[in-house]
Amino acid sequence: MDLPPRDRFDAWAQRMGSTHAPMRLTTDRTEDYRGHQRVIELGEVVVWPATMDPLRFHRTARLVRQSDPETYHLSLLLKGEGAAVWDRRQAVYRINDFHTNSSSRSWEVSTGPDPVTIVGVEIPRTLVAVPGHRVDRILGGLVSGREGSGALLAQFLRQLISDTGPYRPSDAPRLGTVVADLVTVAFANAVDADPSLPPETRSRTLVLHIKDHVRRHLADPDLTPARIAEAHHISRSYLYRLFQDEGVGIASYIRDQRLAGAHRDLTDPALSGLPIHAVAARWGFFRAAEFTRAFRTAHGLPPSEVRERARASRTGEPGAGVVTAGVVTAGVVTARDGARDADVVTA
Repeated sequence: MDLPPRDRFDAWAQRMGSTHAPMRLTTDRTEDYRGHQRVIELGEVVVWPATMDPLRFHRTARLVRQSDPETYHLSLLLKGEGAAVWDRRQAVYRINDFHTNSSSRSWEVSTGPDPVTIVGVEIPRTLVAVPGHRVDRILGGLVSGREGSGALLAQFLRQLISDTGPYRPSDAPRLGTVVADLVTVAFANAVDADPSLPPETRSRTLVLHIKDHVRRHLADPDLTPARIAEAHHISRSYLYRLFQDEGVGIASYIRDQRLAGAHRDLTDPALSGLPIHAVAARWGFFRAAEFTRAFRTAHGLPPSEVRERARASRTGEPGAGVVTAGVVTAGVVTARDGARDADVVTA
């Protein structure tokens, strides 16, 4: 919604209070405040990427007593800077740091002099399988999104917010479970409480680590189940069992990721001059005939025709076909449905 300048800050303050928990917000730019937020509901978990002008958030003890949804909050800082004060302590956040807090505690957070971009996560405390008294030790402090389990959580959130189109409403609770597991592991590692993690959380997190490893090594011709198992210090049989539970074999997962990457390159105008065999090699296919067969099976068309249709679509030529599918355009809406987005714009 595009609001008159004089109404923007009040609307933004109300929006932030309903997204997270009631807060007192202040800014030096009340006359022409600008902010944009997307809300992605994943069952009980809510993810909300946002960009906003400088702001100070203050959740007071009085507001905690008045309303407490009993959630943990994480903010992944993507642009700008911020600082927090709680319990006479303070922390300064850099790009790719997570700020953490709880709706059950009072705190104050302020951003720097320039606009900030964050990815907020709201998650019920009951979904985090780490004892609350242990989590209390790290709340307000830094959780790095550059290494370890924090990096895996950050990467998952970036991938999620980049395009929710491929997801169906029925995927939302499953995606929420993935977020909850990653938050659990990040918190557990931060408080050195890993032994308390449930076995199913350990397994799901290991699968996510393996998938991340696969995506980073798709061009490697030696990306085999044996090498993957060795890199993660597990047996091949356990690796096969993990992916059997995912409903797809590890070899099929590697092939599907390679084909998806090749499809993106073939429809990318910046790579239109790259020969098809070179595109195939970029994604671990070194035999042209094998690549063409696998690509046609996956996408229904040979690589050359997919590239030609993408080119024709960009130039508006007759007969241009749709090469990509599953795109959802997020509109300005008041209702939120599953994994679809709701946009809130104050500028």
